Amino acid sequence: MKTIPIAIVDDHTLMSKALENMITENPKYKVVMNQPNGEDFINALEKTSELPAVVLMDINMPYKNGIETTEWLTEHHPDIKVIALTMEDDEKVLIKMLKAGAKGYLLKDMQPSILFQAVDTVFEKGSFYTDFVAQKLLKVQSEDAKNASLLSDLKEREKEFIKLACSELTYKEIADKMCLSPKTIDGYRDSVFVKLEIKNRVGLVLFALKHNLC
Repeated sequence: MKTIPIAIVDDHTLMSKALENMITENPKYKVVMNQPNGEDFINALEKTSELPAVVLMDINMPYKNGIETTEWLTEHHPDIKVIALTMEDDEKVLIKMLKAGAKGYLLKDMQPSILFQAVDTVFEKGSFYTDFVAQKLLKVQSEDAKNASLLSDLKEREKEFIKLACSELTYKEIADKMCLSPKTIDGYRDSVFVKLEIKNRVGLVLFALKHNLC
């Protein structure tokens, strides 16, 4: 039976020590390093004679957080698999961590059996996602598809109107800028509000900022 070398990167000392003790009780695994932040982990990694195969990575840490450290690992040690182990259930954080290269994402209140299942699966197959993560990803993918559809429905002149609406110009000034009548601009505004399912100019600006339209 091959022993899986594991690294723990977590600034919560009690949590990381308890995790290390739990892992080392199982002969299938061994903890080869336990570091309090990404910066210390990277320094230790460059000096060690035994690289970990799997890293249990906290996200919110001082000096270098989990996202930054995972990005570094993806670039310098792509064979080392990262599993995010965190209290964060925010889908934005989840997506950032997965984009950085994490192969799994677990909440710290999971059962030990789920942790070992995740380590085994990531080590053998490359990735592991719980139902929680799968649901979050489906939600994000659904929202991305919806937004892509909304953006594709916008005409070029409507996009020009949205860009100008992000400024301090009044609708009348936007009309002058676009060489159109105020009535036509009102039509653009109403059409854009309906297409993007928003109710006011603030909502329009927030949508535009999110999708780099202004």
